[in-house]
Amino acid sequence: MSKSFSSSGAKIRVLIVDDHAMVRQGLRTFLELQDRSTLPIEVTGEAANGLEAIKLAKQTQPDIVLLDLIMPEMDGLQATPKIIEASPHSRVIILTSFGEEDKVLPAIRAGAQGYLLKDIPPNELVHAVREAYQGKVQLHPDVAKKIMSLAAAKEEPKTSHAATETENGLTDREQEVLHLIADGMNNREIAEKLVISEKTVKTHVSNILSKLHLDDRTQAAIYALRHGLNTDIT
Repeated sequence: MSKSFSSSGAKIRVLIVDDHAMVRQGLRTFLELQDRSTLPIEVTGEAANGLEAIKLAKQTQPDIVLLDLIMPEMDGLQATPKIIEASPHSRVIILTSFGEEDKVLPAIRAGAQGYLLKDIPPNELVHAVREAYQGKVQLHPDVAKKIMSLAAAKEEPKTSHAATETENGLTDREQEVLHLIADGMNNREIAEKLVISEKTVKTHVSNILSKLHLDDRTQAAIYALRHGLNTDIT
């Protein structure tokens, strides 16, 4: 769901968090050298661990936090919800070398807006920062595949189906369709499962994305995982 920004919108303010000074300097230099004819990017600060990141986030209220996972003092996973608490409008993008499932899913559930690997081309990182600023989820392609696999594997829910239904504004049928999207089904398979037309499925999918402020099916699957939706449809 989109959040409102406290900044004027004149620039994208970024906090860089990584325990390697060379990485921080490289990111700062590249980000600040971007074409300023479009919305410019300004690095508001650098932190070497999660504890420093929380303090700086509270002080500077950045739009975007580029956050490493493995750091001393406090790692990125522990820091993510605390950063969001300290600066509620900030969007956290995990930027790490680790794409294992046991790191991806906890980061998404902790509130990360994106999960990127450090092998991402620099121009794609800039694009991801700009897209995250607009409220769009940013995932490395390999991470996106893992998310969809996890959804299809029916990860153990952390919140109840009934609790989520009363909060997300979906109808019972839309809730069913969302569950089946999280199971990895395409529109034809959903239509067959629910005994409805593909056109009707497309309408439900469109309504789901609109109501939940999501852009595509991958984001819908992430929503289902993050909110612990029960994917068992009988």
